[in-house]
Amino acid sequence: MEVKIGDVALEVVRGNIVEQEGFDAIVNAANAWLRHGGGVAGAIHRVAGPGLEEECRPLAPIKPGQAVITGGHNLPNPYVIHVLGPVYGVDHEPAEKLAACYRNALKLADEKGLRSIAFPAISTGAFGYPMEEAAEVAFRTLLDTVPELESVRRIRMVLYRKRDLEIHERVLRRMLEERC
Repeated sequence: MEVKIGDVALEVVRGNIVEQEGFDAIVNAANAWLRHGGGVAGAIHRVAGPGLEEECRPLAPIKPGQAVITGGHNLPNPYVIHVLGPVYGVDHEPAEKLAACYRNALKLADEKGLRSIAFPAISTGAFGYPMEEAAEVAFRTLLDTVPELESVRRIRMVLYRKRDLEIHERVLRRMLEERC
C-alpha cells in the first residue's frame, strides 16, 4: 500500500527491515544500551556486523522516545536511526513515548538531509505494545509530522508478518478517511 501526503510517499509493506535497499536509513527498535538483542535489534546488528555495536557504545544509554544515528556498516543503508520504544504496561505514557520515537527519528533524518527512511513496528515485539494500538500511534505521528519535513520524501513501514501488514493497512485507511 502506498499513499501520497503532499510530496511525501508513505508506504506499508511486508518484509524484513534489514533488506530495505534504496533507503537512506532504517530504524532500529533498540534497547537502552543500543546493543545486539532479539527481534529487530538482533537482526540489524547481525547484518551490520560488530562495528555497529562499537559505534553505538558511546551513545548509550538512551531514554524511551529518544533517537540517535549511526552508520549502517554492512547494511545496504548508509544510516541506522536507533530509538528506544516504551515497554507497554510498564512505562508511563506509552503512547507519547512511542510517538516520540517516530517523530524524533523523522526529525533526525530530516536534519541529516536524508530523503528516505524505513521503520519497523516499534515496541510491538518483546516490549508488548498491542499491534493495532501501536499502528494508530505510528500513523497519527507520521501524518502529523510529514508537513514539517524538508528533505524526507519517502517513508516506509516494514511489517514482518502478514497479519501485522493487514492491521497497519486497515488502520492507515481508516485514519486517512477520518482526515478527509
